Amino acid sequence: MHETYWLIIVLLTSILFIILGTTRFKMHPFIVLLLASYLTGVMAGLPLDKIASTIATGFGNIMAYIGIVIILGTIIGVILEKSNAAIKLAEIVLKVVGKRFPGLAMSIIGYIVSIPVFCDSAFIILSSLKKSLVAKTGKSSVALSIALATGLYATHTFVPPTPGPIAAAGNLGLEDQLGLVILFGLVVAAFAMFTGYLWASYVGKKYTATEEVFTEPEIPSQDLILPSAAKSLMPILIPIVLIALRSVATYPIQPLGEGFLFTFLNFVGQPINALLIGFLLSFLLFPKFNKETLTGWIGDGITAAAPILLITGAGGAFGTILKETQIGDTLGNILAGYELGIFLPFIIAAAFKTAQGSSTVALVATSALIAPLLSTIELDSLNGKVLAVMATGAGAMTISHANDSFFWVVTQFSGMDVKTGYKTQTMATLIQGTSSMVLIYILTLIFL
Repeated sequence: MHETYWLIIVLLTSILFIILGTTRFKMHPFIVLLLASYLTGVMAGLPLDKIASTIATGFGNIMAYIGIVIILGTIIGVILEKSNAAIKLAEIVLKVVGKRFPGLAMSIIGYIVSIPVFCDSAFIILSSLKKSLVAKTGKSSVALSIALATGLYATHTFVPPTPGPIAAAGNLGLEDQLGLVILFGLVVAAFAMFTGYLWASYVGKKYTATEEVFTEPEIPSQDLILPSAAKSLMPILIPIVLIALRSVATYPIQPLGEGFLFTFLNFVGQPINALLIGFLLSFLLFPKFNKETLTGWIGDGITAAAPILLITGAGGAFGTILKETQIGDTLGNILAGYELGIFLPFIIAAAFKTAQGSSTVALVATSALIAPLLSTIELDSLNGKVLAVMATGAGAMTISHANDSFFWVVTQFSGMDVKTGYKTQTMATLIQGTSSMVLIYILTLIFL
């Protein structure tokens, strides 16, 4: 019994260390997670000569699963950004939805663009488009800003190849089932996007903002050279379709048989191969094949991927330490009587997110923490693991406030003061996270 209490103290100490390290002491999450791994190992009594090798194993294993996928996905996002393909995607949605529903258009634009492009960058890229829509339609700037922000946020936390959901899937052993994670993620993210849109429509009638007081001068859209719709869509759409088709082909009942089609989809639909195909297709977006594009743009993508890789790897190391020290089993035995089920990853991720601000860190740390608990909370089946990723993503939305960089991007590029930001953007993420969790619970009743 004393050992059980001590392991719980160790776990709480490590979580507190992660939260304080990233918030109060402003340390990089990679360093905090790495130090937390050492702290946990030492306090839990893991043999000193085994701690470093355990951390290295955990780091290496998660990188082997999804390291290359994160790099390729991030490079694709940077190429979409620099080639103006992200703006072209927005233009496509506007033509489909029409300017009669600008708020819904901004939500859908955010939903699509944030799959490959980080939501912070995407909001900045699309701010000029949003500003133009405000001027042309006379609609509320707050409504369009929150619609765009919530659309971006939805796929950012639920849909691979965004790094957070990929890392969570890897930690829960779903590296070969990303297609299923994508399919569930697209559905849950669509629901989150719609609830965000409804909230945006509501608050747009109550609050006003000074539009884009911090932005650089707008570049007129007619001066931009935009790629074609097909070239803009292919780097995102084709990898997702290939990964999804592989999930269908490799389903236990093997609906496509075991012939050439199965072999082909099983190969091209592996996440690394699918993202590599998407990366090669993104070459079509290059205005020229020169040092700026082939070295500069791709180099920028690799640079952007580096901190995500480090955080993800350190999260894998932390999770492996938790497994080796039996802390996960101990916590599972304690929580078994509470029957939290699918709500456990949501609660933990929401606590991480609210305390330290980063959705990616919340997804990585929570998934590492709950991996040993899946059997205890009856989520160790394939669908259970996928829904656990979804619940973690819902928690990682809840809530965005002053310790989150995305909060400041949204408020500053929309001309909102902090008070208005809390009433609109922060409340939006609370509504998105909790409403998504309700949907995820309903999905557990259907699929578990």
